[in-house]
Amino acid sequence: MVIDNTMDAPPADAPLTFLERTNLTRDEAFARSALVTTGDYDVRLDLSSALDPAATGFRSTTTLTFQCREPGSWTFLDFVNGGVESVVLNGRALDPALVAGRARILLQDLAAENEVTVTGTAWYSTSGEGLHRFVDPSDGQTYLYTQYEPADARRVFATFEQPDLKARFTFHLTGPADWVLASNQAPTARRAAGTDGAGRALVAVDFAPTPPMSTYITTLLAGPYAHWQDRWDGHPASGAPEVPLALYCRASMAGSMDAERVFATTKAGLDYFHDLFGTPYLWGKYDQAFVPEYNLGAMENPGLVTFTEHHVFTSTATQAQYEGRATTIMHEMAHMWFGDLVTMRWWDDLWLKESFADFMGTLAVAEATEFTGAWTTFANRRKGWAYLQDQYPTTHPIVADIPDLESARQNFDGITYAKGAAVLKQLVAFVGRDAFMAASREYFARHAWGNASLDDFLAVLSAASGRDLQEWSDDWLRTSGVPELWVEEGELRQAGTDPASGSEVLRPHVLKIGVFSPDDVGRLARSRSLDVEVRPGGQGARTPVALPVTVPAGQLVLANDEDLTYAKIRLDESSLQAVLRYPVADALASATVWAALWNMTRDGLLPAGQFVEAACHLSGGLSDAGLYGSVLEQSRTAVDRYAPASERDALRKRLGEVLVEALHTCGPGSDRQRAAARTLTRLARGAGDGPAPEGEATFQPFSPILSVLTGTGPDAERDRARLAPGLEVDAEIRWLAWQALSALGRATPEDLDAALAQDVTAAHAVWHRMACAARPDPAVRRAAWEAVMNGGTPDGQALSNDHLTATAAGFTASRPDLAEPFEGRLWPELESLWSSRSNGLASRTIHGLFPSRQDAIPGTADEQRNHPVVAAARDWLDGHRQAPRALRRIILEESDDLLRSLRAQAAHRR
Repeated sequence: MVIDNTMDAPPADAPLTFLERTNLTRDEAFARSALVTTGDYDVRLDLSSALDPAATGFRSTTTLTFQCREPGSWTFLDFVNGGVESVVLNGRALDPALVAGRARILLQDLAAENEVTVTGTAWYSTSGEGLHRFVDPSDGQTYLYTQYEPADARRVFATFEQPDLKARFTFHLTGPADWVLASNQAPTARRAAGTDGAGRALVAVDFAPTPPMSTYITTLLAGPYAHWQDRWDGHPASGAPEVPLALYCRASMAGSMDAERVFATTKAGLDYFHDLFGTPYLWGKYDQAFVPEYNLGAMENPGLVTFTEHHVFTSTATQAQYEGRATTIMHEMAHMWFGDLVTMRWWDDLWLKESFADFMGTLAVAEATEFTGAWTTFANRRKGWAYLQDQYPTTHPIVADIPDLESARQNFDGITYAKGAAVLKQLVAFVGRDAFMAASREYFARHAWGNASLDDFLAVLSAASGRDLQEWSDDWLRTSGVPELWVEEGELRQAGTDPASGSEVLRPHVLKIGVFSPDDVGRLARSRSLDVEVRPGGQGARTPVALPVTVPAGQLVLANDEDLTYAKIRLDESSLQAVLRYPVADALASATVWAALWNMTRDGLLPAGQFVEAACHLSGGLSDAGLYGSVLEQSRTAVDRYAPASERDALRKRLGEVLVEALHTCGPGSDRQRAAARTLTRLARGAGDGPAPEGEATFQPFSPILSVLTGTGPDAERDRARLAPGLEVDAEIRWLAWQALSALGRATPEDLDAALAQDVTAAHAVWHRMACAARPDPAVRRAAWEAVMNGGTPDGQALSNDHLTATAAGFTASRPDLAEPFEGRLWPELESLWSSRSNGLASRTIHGLFPSRQDAIPGTADEQRNHPVVAAARDWLDGHRQAPRALRRIILEESDDLLRSLRAQAAHRR
């Protein structure tokens, strides 16, 4: 039902349907913003019950002022609640039984100026949505934090939950006196507030009002967090004042927080973005909190950015991990301008913040930190996500059609982030960097503290560059699908299809073509580079270039050298044979080549065995350690998903032997050695998938090293020095090995419990749960299935988001035959799962239990559409066309992944 706010009365079914509806539509949001203008929120939250495990909710009181353009009309607030106690509108007490539902509160007979106060109960969360409550298993301490994007502030306080109704927020928190209580702005007052039911002292903290901002970037933090402080000196040229800096993490992780390094990255980013944008950071302080069981990598709440605590490295971290954290820090910092200062009007333009932050974050890391090869990582890892997402039947344009909030949740994907960032990199090449940055500065000046759209950004960019960008925008931002580029007979050729329309899409490109020849040490080195501009339209299919018609043997001709555009790269036969024989010297070009090889493997054009053999032969020559780790993981996936069943054991054994050798030869304590250990332990999980004789044979390369890594062998220390000299065998590596041994049936429950008892932490508890669920015992797998489907264990222990995912990962870790009896049980439960759980928990459940590990059936690649699981998914989709769009999208993507793996298996089956 579309809400029409010009109606004289609310919908007749308001008490039954309208007030229960959680899925806000775009039409409803636009109608509401056409009617009201928000002023100020005053939000009071009483968290004094947080330490009581029996308490499921907390008291929430919100006072909101707003203006109404049509006095006498009506609107509604969003509040996903556990009960509404009172609603007072302009001094009138409304009956909650008549105006308040599970998700909305009806406000009728509005005045020109309005004030409404809502008091009710909000829920503590274990799903990572709203106000998440976590109890640290290592010390019993309780921690709280919020996560709202796209629309979960309404799980904590009553709101107009849409990005274009910005307001000023004043928060007040009551909680234990010895806790950190923090929000977007600095505290202004702190006073005693009595005691809780157990006699513990409480304190009330008031925070300064925020600048105008959207609801989804407000935030709260509460708990006995360890914290560190520092200061950024400001930026006189832009008028930015000094900024206080702070870091937070759980007390039990404080010894692992490398605060000096995180502060250094933060300061480098603030210097860089002020130089680049010339617009000051005006959000006051800059706090960064690393929190448990986080659903995202991070969230750009101004003044208090939240990160997954996986970025606090409790085990030995590689340079790739440090680079990844730096990129995340820079990504969130870029949001202070793209997203927080200037915000999209609705989620259709989500890319206006996420694509820009992804691009700017990588740019800042490459130019302002030690990680100068950040674009190499982007080319292989981040764009790989985009290529995968953009080939699904559910792909969408960068500027997407988002009719409601459930659709918005699904669009935090590889298109919005990675493809959008790659296309922005191409846009910078197209218009020039100076014009792009000048347009960004003008964009901030025009729309600061407000909302904007694609047209607003294109207007300033067209003016700065002197180019009409409407056609470019239509070609790149309003169509979907991956373009494909290759060189043939002296031409750069392009093909592309929009999966949504089925029509041909040819896009403009500004790029380079590189020619690489073997050098004196047996590497492919760049010998020539050509600048090429591809015009849109019919001419885009074939662009003459100054290259020979036939590529000489041993040479590589690489379209998209320097990775300036977004496209899958097709290698001619001569170039393919060259890259399968020689490593590529340049790191960025090497990443582009390996991305091409991986796309060919997933597309069934290159046998999985050839990809694995290339990795075994060439990975040691990769100059970038992060790329080395990525190629190893892709090889493992090639074995598990894309290799025919008849070849899988031999490929696993071959790759395993190379990884064991790498542990010994690639450098004591090196990042490469650690990457090899991680891949080896994950690869080993599947070594017992086959019948006993083959499975036992496949296990042999892994048996000695797994015992060494768990420290359970009789001479573990001596053997480790011999097999993996210098390897830091810490908790992460040990638990990866335990998970492998458990999946292989070589670890008992007692073994796993004893390993956990040695050091109980939140991460170890999750790893332990996965290992326990992975044991190849029908009863164990049945219990894991029931726990995930029911959201809790038989003894009544509820599964939080991370523990639910770990249980599902154990269920599918190995021995697909043990999961097979449950395949038919998933389909009838899908809609009830979706309706009974939050979107986040439902998505984790369905992704986790989808039967994605399958062997190809007899027949051709095209005949794999008749595979029983593919057919069952198709039957469900055909029979549930009215199911929620977001749920259907999950099934479409999972079944497409499965079908792609089956086709690749069948295409090269002997």
